[in-house]
Amino acid sequence: MPSAISTERISKHFGANRALDQIDFDVAFGEVHALVGENGAGKSTLIRILSGVHQPDAGRILVEGKEQRFAGPHDAIAAGIVTIPQELRLVPALSIAENIALGDLPVRRFGPMALIDRGRLREQGRAVLAQLDFVPDVDCPVSRLSFAERQLVAIGRALHRECRIFILDEPTAALEQHEIERLFSVLKRMRAQGTAIIYISHELDEVVEVADRCTVLRDGRVVASARRGSFAVADLISAMTGRVQDPGGSAPRALGPTLLHMQRGNDQPVSVHAGEMIGLAGLLGSGTEAIMRGLFGVLRPDAGISVGGEPRTLRGPADAIASGIGFSPGERALGLVLNQSVRDNILLASLDQVTRNFVVDRQAGDRIAAELIDLLDIRPRRPELPVRALSGGNQQKVLLAKWLARRVRLLLLEEPTQGIDVGAKAQIHALIRDFVTRGGGALIASSDLAELARLCDAVLAVRQGAITARLDRTAGLDDATLRTAIGA
Repeated sequence: MPSAISTERISKHFGANRALDQIDFDVAFGEVHALVGENGAGKSTLIRILSGVHQPDAGRILVEGKEQRFAGPHDAIAAGIVTIPQELRLVPALSIAENIALGDLPVRRFGPMALIDRGRLREQGRAVLAQLDFVPDVDCPVSRLSFAERQLVAIGRALHRECRIFILDEPTAALEQHEIERLFSVLKRMRAQGTAIIYISHELDEVVEVADRCTVLRDGRVVASARRGSFAVADLISAMTGRVQDPGGSAPRALGPTLLHMQRGNDQPVSVHAGEMIGLAGLLGSGTEAIMRGLFGVLRPDAGISVGGEPRTLRGPADAIASGIGFSPGERALGLVLNQSVRDNILLASLDQVTRNFVVDRQAGDRIAAELIDLLDIRPRRPELPVRALSGGNQQKVLLAKWLARRVRLLLLEEPTQGIDVGAKAQIHALIRDFVTRGGGALIASSDLAELARLCDAVLAVRQGAITARLDRTAGLDDATLRTAIGA
């Protein structure tokens, strides 16, 4: 039986840059085939070719054994291929039923007049969503749905179009754990119904859980392909990066003085020593965000705070920075000026230190920026480049460089590796460890519980605004324990 879709020796160049080099790839009906690789490995180019956005320079695409040439996305959809991107293309003001049938609305004709058949519209919407075990009010506007529910509507629209080959691009990036589990249940149901699914994700634990096969791209080439049971996260990381995975964890560090202490009522205290990484774990809306912003002075904290053993009143971020605290928000655009240069962003928090007689010492600033670009391996090494032109991982390095330039003692890190590839994630982890080893401290809030278990000396569980438990590495720390602690 032919594959649902396959490529034979697909190649693609953009100018002198080779994006894909003779890629052979296929997915069968009733299979989840994961596609992984670092940023720039060629994943996006390959799925854009499969979805008709780009045309290959060489090679063939076959759908059910027949060669296809896609002039655009409409040709790919007509062949039964649909991509569910991270940015869902739905119309928020329209109802669920209208979004599902958009472009193919059922009508009733009265002579020369044609009116939308609302009854059939609702019936079609309910029928297609029932396949996904999703039974909403189909008259509800999409704007009222959660992101996870909108994702199901996007999948339902593709099923309505009778698409049988799905490309899911980072489908869990904006989902909580229970929503991820629901999505995986939907994918299992679709697979059982014979749908072919290409699954792209940076979350390798999810890939190991959900994929029947996995193909790894590196530098535009296939470097590994394996079936379920014969690959683990460490294998994928090694194939993606070309390096044996760092086993992670870290040798016990000698703790220095207390850098930060916060006590609220009967809550577990937030306490971070020099040489220590403490995690904050909680579901969306649990209160981790408010804690981090309170500690940086963005919100008025509802507890006593001491920094370096001295009581502090943080009336705003300037007070926190003056106390030696730096904050990297989960939404990088809140911590960076995206249209300004890498150099200017690095110096943003320490302009007072490179200013003489109200004039910025450009030479001193250039020297600091160049040293940090080299130290953190920020690429490309072009300090004048607007920071918006950098990858997510390199933007995160610029955020860290900004606080290293300021010489802060404590880093508040919110989602420090969200949306970046595994190679960049390993670099960010190494930079945080190095900062802490040199006598700094870090408080890390992350929805990636495996990341917290891997990095932190202890994790504080946050539920409904309260810090309910402290889980120490010495007592055993893993993502399953953390899920239980936060009520996931």
